Amino acid sequence: MKFTRPQAEPVAMQLAPMCDILFLLLGFFIISFQFSKSETELNVAVPTAEEGVPEERARGEIMINVLADGTIRVEGQTVTRDELQNKLTPIAKLHPNQPVRLRGDSNVAYQRIVEIIDTCKKSGIWNISFATQQPKTE
Repeated sequence: MKFTRPQAEPVAMQLAPMCDILFLLLGFFIISFQFSKSETELNVAVPTAEEGVPEERARGEIMINVLADGTIRVEGQTVTRDELQNKLTPIAKLHPNQPVRLRGDSNVAYQRIVEIIDTCKKSGIWNISFATQQPKTE
């Protein structure tokens, strides 16, 4: 007696849900990339340094921009030194090794940069780096 197995029908793969997920992921990455780029103020001309390394942001790094007139901008908002300290203090308590990148315009007074470093230290932030750019080669 010969038994025959029922033939299984091939399962058709549904492409519509997979396409939906791919478009959602693509949208997420495009939007998150745009937000990370908006933290760097375009009107801040950072000083040049021959030994500067290419910009590589640490995860969760806070970007502090200092414009030529001494204005402090963090996350697209203009803040005072007191507001900066109030913003950084709770972050430093949660993350003791919180990285901060200071992007000071090359025309800003050195005293202003030192004041911001002092504010970061008062907040408990010690991991501070400075943004530079390589000189243009002609």
